[in-house]
Amino acid sequence: MEAQHTKHVTYKLAYHFVWCPKYRKHILTGKIAACVEQELCRICKANTWTIGALDVQEDHVHLFLSAPPAVAPSQTAHTLKGTTARHVFQRFPAREEAVMGRCLLVQLYYVGSVGDMRVDAVLQYIGLGQD
Repeated sequence: MEAQHTKHVTYKLAYHFVWCPKYRKHILTGKIAACVEQELCRICKANTWTIGALDVQEDHVHLFLSAPPAVAPSQTAHTLKGTTARHVFQRFPAREEAVMGRCLLVQLYYVGSVGDMRVDAVLQYIGLGQD
């Protein structure tokens, strides 16, 4: 990913998000998977978050994106998951019963930060690394 810019900051922050449907059911297939992918792309575009990779599998989603430092990863995940779930329920109301209630996605998610420098390179750059 390339460096991104806002009015006051240049950044190169990327996050790897992973989340699953409730009970890890294999429901992210066909039209539902396409809907999830389209909605995630729409949300990212609307928030000027850059997608590096997106993979919707039948029982989980991988999303690699860049977001500005002013947006917490937890808020990013909340926006992505909540908005996508609401959109899927609106388009496919019969799926509500299949996932036992109004909760399409589990509350848990994984997020890992990805940078373009290794820890040892940063430490060496600021003079704390071992020679």
